[in-house]
Amino acid sequence: MPAPQFSPYISFPGNAAEAFSYYHEIFGGELDIMKYDDFPDLSGFPFAPPAGAVAHAQLHGGLVTLAGGDGISTDGSELPAITNDVYSFLIGLDTVEDAHALIEKLTASGASISMPFELAPWGDHYGQVTDRFGVMWALVVGGSGAPSS
Repeated sequence: MPAPQFSPYISFPGNAAEAFSYYHEIFGGELDIMKYDDFPDLSGFPFAPPAGAVAHAQLHGGLVTLAGGDGISTDGSELPAITNDVYSFLIGLDTVEDAHALIEKLTASGASISMPFELAPWGDHYGQVTDRFGVMWALVVGGSGAPSS
């Protein structure tokens, strides 16, 4: 029996192709994108996807594994932009320098700092960045325990 796999899945409001190309550039790995336009027959689908809509995308083999696509409204209404600070995707990095380099890469491409990356009370370096698509990325570099007083 194969081992279970976990991958966050994000439904984007019509910009999944742009978002996944961006994540591929930021995080590396291999990117697979399948658009509804690539399907030979859409008869029987419960909705009519817009031209160019992403049915499924997967980024794997780099810094993250991530899946997603374009959310499709069945009533034709536009989906809201992603805005949420209740969840984030946690990326563990080897060094503080690696984390600062990733933060620089993200902020240089339109992300904003949600929480400064600094030494946390529990002994790790931790911070949060919200990318230009509204997705929050938490970054952590493990420490050697809580700092001494």
